[in-house]
Amino acid sequence: MRIASWNVNSVRTRLDHVLHWLDAAQPDLLCLQETKVDDPQFPLEAFTSRGWQASIHGQKAYNGVALVSRTPLEDVRLGFSGELADEEAQELGAQKRVISALLDGVRVVNLYVPNGSSLKSEKYPYKLRWLACLQRYLQQPQQRGEPLCVVGDFNIARESRDIHDPDRLTGGIMASEPERAALNSALSGSLHDVFRVFEPDTGHWSWWDYRSGAWDRDRGWRIDHIYLCEELLAQARGCVIHKQERGRDQPSDHAPVVVDLCWPPEEDGDSDDWDL
Repeated sequence: MRIASWNVNSVRTRLDHVLHWLDAAQPDLLCLQETKVDDPQFPLEAFTSRGWQASIHGQKAYNGVALVSRTPLEDVRLGFSGELADEEAQELGAQKRVISALLDGVRVVNLYVPNGSSLKSEKYPYKLRWLACLQRYLQQPQQRGEPLCVVGDFNIARESRDIHDPDRLTGGIMASEPERAALNSALSGSLHDVFRVFEPDTGHWSWWDYRSGAWDRDRGWRIDHIYLCEELLAQARGCVIHKQERGRDQPSDHAPVVVDLCWPPEEDGDSDDWDL
């Protein structure tokens, strides 16, 4: 099973890029963030005409998430209210940032975490509240015993090795201790950053700001993550960032992140011949 995550920064603007990448990478599931389009205007036919299906949860000009798959997904849930019925979940779910579904029995949660803007912005405490709600949200599929894969643009660099200039940037937005602590609490010690299983070193980025020549100077951040429960982590065979997509003409500022899983697990436990 191949699962991918990509903040496309407008699915209509980047549609040709997405379709080309789907043809080349052939994921079983592509989780899109920041689609920036209401559901009726989502370019659904462009996907279905190529044999893809899409489950969408969009918002005009802002936010928006989608799941693009080869086979039908089961039990698609939209927003925090897909798992939580309280008033805070309803309020925080007004922004379209969460969608989940079952793929071959795996609960895949696709997230677009708020950026927070700056430590002094009113959007910063909103981000922390959102992450606290995420912690409660992620407990639900775990309580049902569903194997859990959580992907998305987290807008947080969890460690110094996830930033090109940690001495200058640590402590600021996307790298502050409260953000990191809130994300770690949401992961609850039961979800693991699969990329770091395969690549422990710094210098691997998933996002490069459009400003200040960040791409040309390779001054990036790793803020797009894939987290797996222990059951899925044992079946992981690779996790890579498709950096080349950021170098295309008029690209998204993010690159796709892809994980390969041997799922369902082989009965004899022998998966040495897994083809990445």
